[in-house]
Amino acid sequence: MKIRLSKKNPVALAVLSSLFLLQSSIAAMAADAPAKPLVAIKAGRLIDVDNARVLRDQLILVKDDRISFVGPLATTTVPAGANIIDLSSATVLPGLIDAHTHLTGNPYEQGYKSLGISSTRAALYGVRAARDTLAAGFTTVRNVGAEGYGDIALRDAINDGDFPGPRMLVSGFAIGILGGHCDNNLLPPDYKDVGNGVADGPWAARTKVREMAKYGADLIKICATGGVLSKGDAAGAQQYSLEEMQAIVQEAHKLDRRVAAHAHGASGINDALRAGVDSIEHASLIDAEGIKLAREKGTYLVMDIYNDDFILNEGEKAGILPESLEKERLIGQLQRDNFRKALQGGARMAFGSDSGVYPHGDNAKQFFYMVKYGMTPMQAVQSATINAADLLGWKEKVGSIKAGKFADIIAVDADVMADVTSLTKVRFVMKGGKVIKTAID
Repeated sequence: MKIRLSKKNPVALAVLSSLFLLQSSIAAMAADAPAKPLVAIKAGRLIDVDNARVLRDQLILVKDDRISFVGPLATTTVPAGANIIDLSSATVLPGLIDAHTHLTGNPYEQGYKSLGISSTRAALYGVRAARDTLAAGFTTVRNVGAEGYGDIALRDAINDGDFPGPRMLVSGFAIGILGGHCDNNLLPPDYKDVGNGVADGPWAARTKVREMAKYGADLIKICATGGVLSKGDAAGAQQYSLEEMQAIVQEAHKLDRRVAAHAHGASGINDALRAGVDSIEHASLIDAEGIKLAREKGTYLVMDIYNDDFILNEGEKAGILPESLEKERLIGQLQRDNFRKALQGGARMAFGSDSGVYPHGDNAKQFFYMVKYGMTPMQAVQSATINAADLLGWKEKVGSIKAGKFADIIAVDADVMADVTSLTKVRFVMKGGKVIKTAID
């Protein structure tokens, strides 16, 4: 429809005049708005995870949410007007990544206690968990299993700026067999309760993958074996068959989703590796064949070797079932020993702690055990930065302090290479160029 401009059409003239004034106002506001100043961070020690070295006296420039420059302070001029953050006495490193979390999980509501927790309440609990995780220096997480799509809601709320939290990749419901680790076995048959992630058979499993993708899952989590904190199953017993896992992996990869496989027992680990999963979670009873397969396929192992402490010391009070405590006593130390074997065998490893089994924000306590069981401090830090970023498919976005990546930066007082436990005392956190925790906290 054409509008004729004339004195006989005063409405059209008024509308166009209003539009012109609005455009002029917007242009004027944009011209008057001051440019956001650069942020200049002086780093006394900078951990260069890409090259496995520690650099001294570096300057990091941050523009908006990205790193724009990294170089020696001595040969670089701090731009005029830049906001300076002086971390000259600190160790600066990329924001940490935890590849196995359950942010909507309350560690003190385990076993039968969990039956009184609604999906909505769990999601709201995740708000605090997200805040505590970010404040601990973990600026990115992969959440592998949540009820009621609470992790998807949590991710979206953080992305929308509703409250602070780490960047999240989420799986929605974990997928598994009827009566298995991903089912709910706490209620009697009268309730006819079946977990929302249950899918038996290759085509049912494919359908469940499609359902998770439909409702916003970034990745797929499956239960290849039994688990420690589930009722009525053996942690090492295989649950999904090779055929079922192959169907899941094919469907997920077709939909551009990666697959994380919960797997404690050797046979389930090995079949999950043959099926082509992208990571093995826990890997407690991995054998020589599994280590060889993982190395050959380049599959990441994500071994949670800290939470044994919390489960055995606090588990009974938290409501963990006696049979689960017994299972942990049987496999906890074996998992730590196999961590060393897998490391020595050349398997790729990414940091994952199973937060939600223990209190959120204590994630970095695992670094001590990673070093105790064979890693150098640099390897441990790399597992939670560039390795985990690679596993998530985000190596171009996060995982190192490099121009073009998100400005996810943390700092601690001590020399991390001399004392890896200093990562439990993060005093500065920046996510996407925004300071979350200040250097003087």
